[in-house]
Amino acid sequence: MKKKKNISFWLFLAPALISFALIVIVPLIIGIYYSFTDWNGIGVPNFIGITNYAKALGDEDILAALLGTSATPGFWSAFFFTVKFTVVSVIVLNALGLGLALLVTQKMKTSSFLRTIFFMPNLIGGLILGFIWQFIFINIFSAIGSATGLTFFNSWLTDQHTGFWAMVILFSWQMAGYLMIIYIAALQNVPEDIIEAAKVDGASSVKRFRYIVVPMIMPAFTVSLFLALANSFKMFDQNLALTNGQAGTEMLALNIYKTAFTFNNFGQAQAKAVIFFILVAIITLIQVSLTKDKEVEV
Repeated sequence: MKKKKNISFWLFLAPALISFALIVIVPLIIGIYYSFTDWNGIGVPNFIGITNYAKALGDEDILAALLGTSATPGFWSAFFFTVKFTVVSVIVLNALGLGLALLVTQKMKTSSFLRTIFFMPNLIGGLILGFIWQFIFINIFSAIGSATGLTFFNSWLTDQHTGFWAMVILFSWQMAGYLMIIYIAALQNVPEDIIEAAKVDGASSVKRFRYIVVPMIMPAFTVSLFLALANSFKMFDQNLALTNGQAGTEMLALNIYKTAFTFNNFGQAQAKAVIFFILVAIITLIQVSLTKDKEVEV
């Protein structure tokens, strides 16, 4: 009887396992193999050892890339720009997502309508969003600058500093509504009797939020931080559509894409992708481990 149950278990699980192996595991193994070759995307690849990794990691001075003074921006410039973008985006996204969740969980007649409005940008593709915001930054911002005489609104996408904030605005506008849904689900699961007991004891709204709500929604923080972290690191289509990496706004995913499809150096692009994968995996695992430790059982 037990043997039959084991067979039926593996039969039901087999389609998912085979699909996962074909879509994720096999391409990953093939990609790692190509990272040790000189493949240009067309010809027969030749094994060249760790040459691609050495070129990827040594294509520019790390200190100059960190300080933003590199004469020939490459892997490290894109990496540090991606890290900076990720740090800022994770903070802004989660602050906005939690703030919107707190807003729409109040007793308001427009709560359902606001939830729909805030979530809608997440339904639009990254490329389309990029072109929409490109129009806003180039045409509408310039028109506002001309009308008001404020130079602040001019040339947002031709400068690294303003281009960076343009991408943060675009990404936050797209993702905040998605994280809002996660925080709403967590906030609605906070027991009302505990909140009421705290009110009776005289705890202020700030103290109730700090010492009761926040610990109880820590699982939502774990998930939201992970999603914000992973998606910020992997951001590609918005970067391509909004700035195309011009003026020092090239992120790592776009850098890998250009290495492969602009310079036809697929082997080196694969090496960068493997390094990128390892770095993102390490950072996200550390984040999940740290935030999981702070979760409390209700």
